[in-house]
Amino acid sequence: VQLQASGGGLVQPGGSLRLSCAASGSTFRLNAMGWYRQAPGNEREGISAFRTWDAVSNYADFVRGRFTIAKDNAENTVYLQMDSLRPEDTGLYYCALDVGHVTYTRMLDADEYQFWGQGTLVTVSS
Repeated sequence: VQLQASGGGLVQPGGSLRLSCAASGSTFRLNAMGWYRQAPGNEREGISAFRTWDAVSNYADFVRGRFTIAKDNAENTVYLQMDSLRPEDTGLYYCALDVGHVTYTRMLDADEYQFWGQGTLVTVSS
């Protein structure tokens, strides 16, 4: 399984970006895809995740209402629409894929994901 993340860039506070993560390879067991970020000096944190078999999504409290995750099943691509961006949203954003059976309460737990893409940098600054 390979994951290709894209869409990062520089945006002013209050602006929007849309990240994409395309999965390829042996994706027939794809169960969930998620987004994580890591800011300089901070640990990686879960942002949002989408479970494919029941179309359930989950969000970290600090992005709920501002970020929206969606999946294009035809292309095995997951998107993260990020609105009302804040300087503290700055970081390297990673996508991840689970081929197991992640439960709802653990959808933002990085340990549940087996495959990871390279990061795409998001910088929120005026």
